[in-house]
Amino acid sequence: MAVGERDAHTGHMTTGHEWNGIKELNTPVPKPVYFFLAATALFSVVYWLLMPAWPTGSSYTKGLLGIDQRQTVAEKLAAASLDRASWTARIAGESFEAIRADPQLMTIVRETGHTLFGDNCAACHGAKAAGGPGYPNLAEASWLWGGSPEAIEETIRVGINSAHPDTRVSQMPAFGRDQILDRDRILEVVAYVRSLSPSGEPAADAGVLAAGRQVFLENCASCHGESGAGNTEFGAPDLTDGSWIHGGSLDAVFRAVYGGQQGLMPAWEGRLSPLDRKMLVLYLLDLRSTEN
Repeated sequence: MAVGERDAHTGHMTTGHEWNGIKELNTPVPKPVYFFLAATALFSVVYWLLMPAWPTGSSYTKGLLGIDQRQTVAEKLAAASLDRASWTARIAGESFEAIRADPQLMTIVRETGHTLFGDNCAACHGAKAAGGPGYPNLAEASWLWGGSPEAIEETIRVGINSAHPDTRVSQMPAFGRDQILDRDRILEVVAYVRSLSPSGEPAADAGVLAAGRQVFLENCASCHGESGAGNTEFGAPDLTDGSWIHGGSLDAVFRAVYGGQQGLMPAWEGRLSPLDRKMLVLYLLDLRSTEN
């Protein structure tokens, strides 16, 4: 095929290349492509002139508009600080009841409290505060040291069995390991304790329940109460509410009585500000009311 041949169908010149009877056309670049290339080049030049662009060693060209991104960010941070100051002052100064009755403040509590909980508490209590073996479920109404806002705030502040001088102290004796009770007495009291819970399995033998109750009254009632309803003064859990920190199975309750329990929670007073601790309390109260 000769170079410079014109294609009869399109009117375009050919390149002189041919493959299996197919001729290659020398098609020109579409004019819109040139337009957009020119527009892009023009935009680049205008942008270089108007905006900070070229480094000059220790500085850079400021641009005709004089835009400073650092100043812009600083202004946005200042505005955010002012906005934060408005609601943090209200949360810090108002009562728990007033805050919980304010939908706008509670929206902030849910967002900020969720982050605080995830960063500081979720490692033990779970992302949804549902707890796990050895860690209480904070979404339920059962609280070892009381579920009032003030009680929860104090627990967060001083911790449990922590190094804080005002820490809450909780200790369950190891009745089996320390040979306070023999195996038969432990099995009896375990059967009785499990019968107190709505989720427990009552013992088949009424005599076992009676013997277990006697063991309970002699060894456990001083902390858990004669009815087993617990005592927030000692951090003794309610054994009648169906909520088991260490599991409610026969084996789990046996291990708890045999080996004892000593919970541990850090004191957050030196790690979280009073505002952050209050936000956590509000978040937990809201979570509890949502779940129940």
